[in-house]
Amino acid sequence: MGPTDMRSSGTGRLLTGVAWVMLLLGLWLWGREVTDVRNGISAPTTGDVAAVGRPPGVELPPPTEPLRPALPQRLDIPGLGVQAPVVARGLDGGGAIDPPPYAQAGVVGWYAAGVKPGAAGAALMVGHVDTETRPAVFYKLSALKPGETVRVIRDDGRVAEFTVDDVQVVARDLFDARQAYGTHEKGRAELRLITCGGTFDRASRSYTANVIVSAYLTGTGL
Repeated sequence: MGPTDMRSSGTGRLLTGVAWVMLLLGLWLWGREVTDVRNGISAPTTGDVAAVGRPPGVELPPPTEPLRPALPQRLDIPGLGVQAPVVARGLDGGGAIDPPPYAQAGVVGWYAAGVKPGAAGAALMVGHVDTETRPAVFYKLSALKPGETVRVIRDDGRVAEFTVDDVQVVARDLFDARQAYGTHEKGRAELRLITCGGTFDRASRSYTANVIVSAYLTGTGL
C-alpha cells in the first residue's frame, strides 16, 4: 500500500492495529516460560514489501551471551536508515501496549514492564507504520531480511547488536501470541519489532495483519 493510500486511511488506524495484536499479551510471559518457538505463523504479505520468514541457507552468526539489564535509549536499523529514540510505554485501559502518540511518529515504544533489550528473554518494541500524512518509523520494517543488523543503544553505554533471523506478516485471524512473542531459543537475548501490516480495513478501522521482526543478540559494543 503506497503513501497515497495511507494518507486517506483515517485517524487512529495504527493504534487499533497494534491494540488487537496485543490483547493476547497475557499468553506471552515475556520470555520467562515460553521457549523453542522456531517458526512464526506466516500469511500472505497482502501488500507488504518483503516479509520473507526465515529462508533456508541463510548463514546466521552464533548468539552472544545476554547482557545485564539496562534501559534502551535509541534504536538503529542501518539497512532501513532508521535512528529512532526509544521511550518506555505501558498498557492502555484496554490492556494493550500504548504506542507513542502520532505526534511522535518517529519514536519507538518499548514495553517497560517486559525484558530490557540485550538481557535474556524477548524484549518488545512497537512503532507506527504511518500517520494520516506521512510514513512513520516502521514504514519499511517488512523489508528487513534475515542476517540484517538492529542495534539498541543502552543507558549503560553498551550497544546491543541483534541479527534478524525471522520476518513474518501475521494475519489477524492466524495470530498466536506464543508464536509471536515466545523466545525462539532458551537463554538467548532476543528482540521483537512490531508494526501494522497487510491492508487497512476501512470497515473495522484496523490493519489486516502485523509485521513481526525477530532478532537475537550477536554482538556488543561501546
